[in-house]
Order: sequence, then C-alpha cells, then structure tokens
Amino acid sequence: MLENIIIVAVVLVIVGAASLYIYKAKKNGNKCIGCSAGKSCKSCNCGCSEQKK
Repeated sequence: MLENIIIVAVVLVIVGAASLYIYKAKKNGNKCIGCSAGKSCKSCNCGCSEQKK
C-alpha cells in the first residue's frame, strides 16, 4: 500500500513539474516548446513554423 502512494506521489510531482515548465515557456513567448530554437523557430523541420499564433 505504501509503495502505491509513493509511486502516485512521484508521478504527480513529475506531471506538475512538466506542467509548470510548459506554463512558464508559453508565458515567455515560446511557440514551440519542444524545439531547440525556442522563440526563433522559423527554419527547422519541427513543424512549429507552420503554427499560427
């Protein structure tokens, strides 16, 4: 029983940290978070340059 609680807590921490990272990146103006170019993504092949935002 204790193992299940620990596993759930670890998963919640990971999901929370990822959500916070995405929120901060979007707030800073990154259109394509997964792209290494970040804010200046225009010529890479990640597909972010086609997004309209």
